[in-house]
This record gives sequence, structure tokens and C-alpha cells, in this order.
Amino acid sequence: MLEQYDLGNLVVLDIETVPQHATHDELPDHFKKLWDLKTQRIRKDETAEEFYESAGIWAEFGKIICISVGVFTGSAVRGMRIKSFAGHDEKELLADFSTMLAGQPPSLILVAHNGKEFDFPYICRRMLVNGLPLPKQLDIAGKKPWEIGHLDTMELWKFGDYKSYTSLNLLTSIFNIPTPKDDIDGSMVGSVYWKDNQLERISTYCQKDVIATAQLLRRYRGEPLIDEENITIVG
Repeated sequence: MLEQYDLGNLVVLDIETVPQHATHDELPDHFKKLWDLKTQRIRKDETAEEFYESAGIWAEFGKIICISVGVFTGSAVRGMRIKSFAGHDEKELLADFSTMLAGQPPSLILVAHNGKEFDFPYICRRMLVNGLPLPKQLDIAGKKPWEIGHLDTMELWKFGDYKSYTSLNLLTSIFNIPTPKDDIDGSMVGSVYWKDNQLERISTYCQKDVIATAQLLRRYRGEPLIDEENITIVG
């Protein structure tokens, strides 16, 4: 599976997102109304104010605070090199990420878990909101499906079955991929950012998801996992 892909031409990524404001009260009034309309069918018993902690899921109400990327290194002995683009200024980190992609060939393949449903479109939407041009690797308008250089490890696991979502955590467990115990999970990122102001902690969490996705890809290919000592964090 996936033997046709050159690992040297892949970039594995993951993003972390948070609500654009610390609390619902800080939203401009017209956005409060729009938030209420956007979420009224899915909030169930929660009020719009209570549900706002989930706003980071939507690109219209959230922002990106970290993009971690990983590239495979070596051939006889595989390794990984991980870098994060993180900060409070979303436009700046997106511009830095875009500059990185500009230095890569247009044929570069981007890999993420649930990337086609979340990471890739979210990045594109926030780039447009921030007035940034889309990198060639993310500009898929007018392309045929087989021309789009995106790999999604969740979609690959479905094998054409579109009925369910399978988490990265579940897949790493069933493939026996060791993952370090985290002190946070995805549901806590907004609080860790807005209340605790711990961006570095979030970046570390994001990097671990990149490593887990890369290791899952190795399992899909029937290849051994990358040893921890061959994984380098830079920047």
C-alpha cells in the first residue's frame, strides 16, 4: 500500500486552531448573531455562549495558532525532521508556512489525518481571510482528483467506506504505534491558549500528531517505525 509514493516527496502536517476571541462576550455583536445561526442546530442543550469554546473548529470563527510539518529523511535508515510555525499572529505564521512551501516543488504531496476534511481547507480559508495567495500545493481549483497532491491517512483507512470517522488515537493504538502520553488533548487547546497562554505546550502536542501520522503512514506501507532517536525537532 502506497509503495508508489517517494517518502522524500511527502510533507506530513497538522494544525491547531482556537476561537478567534477568548470568550463569546468579546465577539462583535454581528458575529454573535452569525455564531448563533451557525450553531443553532448542533448545540443541543448548550447556549451559544457555552458552545463558543468549540469555535476553533470553524475557519469562519477560529484561527490557526500552529502548523507543524514533518519531512522524511535518510533512506537506509529513515528519520524525520519536524518544524513548527506557531504564533499569535496568524497571518505571519501562515506567510512563513507559505514561504516554506514555495521552496518546494509543486508536485510535493501533503499528508494529514482527516486533512481533506479539516487541515487543508482550513489553511486555505484562513489564508484567503488574511489576504494571502494560496501555495500551489494547496490551490486545487480546477484540478482533477488524481491531480491533487493530498494524502489523508483517515481516508486511506476507509477504503471507500464513508460512514465513519476514525481518530488518529484509535489507529495508532490498533497498529501498536507508541505515542508519548500528553498532558492535553485537542479539546483543551483553546483553554491552554487563551487561559494558560502556553503556545509552546500546544506546539509540542501538534508535533506529536505529525509524528503519529508519519508512523501510521509507515505502517500502511508495511514498513518499520522510525526510531525516536532519528526524529529531530528544529526551530
